[in-house]
Amino acid sequence: MDLWTLEREQWNKGYRLLCGVDEAGAGPLAGPVYAAAVILPRELEIPGLNDSKKLTEKKREALYGLITAQAEAWSVAFAAAEEIDEIDILNARILAMQRAIDGLSVKPDLCLIDGNRDHGSRVSIEAPHMTLVGGDGKSASIAAASILAKVSRDRCVSRELDGLYPQYGFARHKGYGTKAHYAALDEYGPCPAHRKTFLKKWEARRT
Repeated sequence: MDLWTLEREQWNKGYRLLCGVDEAGAGPLAGPVYAAAVILPRELEIPGLNDSKKLTEKKREALYGLITAQAEAWSVAFAAAEEIDEIDILNARILAMQRAIDGLSVKPDLCLIDGNRDHGSRVSIEAPHMTLVGGDGKSASIAAASILAKVSRDRCVSRELDGLYPQYGFARHKGYGTKAHYAALDEYGPCPAHRKTFLKKWEARRT
């Protein structure tokens, strides 16, 4: 599929600067949820560009460098584990995406948001936008954002959190609920990086 088809439709409607927005890390038991916003030059060819979930870690890292070097503007932001616990993961995802949009050096005319949710009970996307289900596999701008969000989060968890709390093996599982991660929780209990609201089933099993 031509990843520029959706962008062309919006350009033809008069929107000049289009921004792709996506998030990464909604499901893990620990760490922040990240989001990225990217404005690419029109029809920019980035070989291998695709939904981050369909790419290897090595390919994502390579594309991260290409995207950040060639984008007209890009921004990465996050909502911390404490914020996720306070406002819930949906609101935190929206908050991270809005923060990424706010961090852009130029203001987009329209944001293309991956998924079908643009608001939670407490937070909404404030910029002009449209949602696209499966957008990270349909739009070049969203695909680029998905890569920046995923790589940024993986780097944070693998380097920062793993360095602070090596006993949990964050570099291996990126905070997801693997068997090894649950075994570490059983042995050490949660650390400040864990999302307490995501550990209710684990806590219930221990009582």
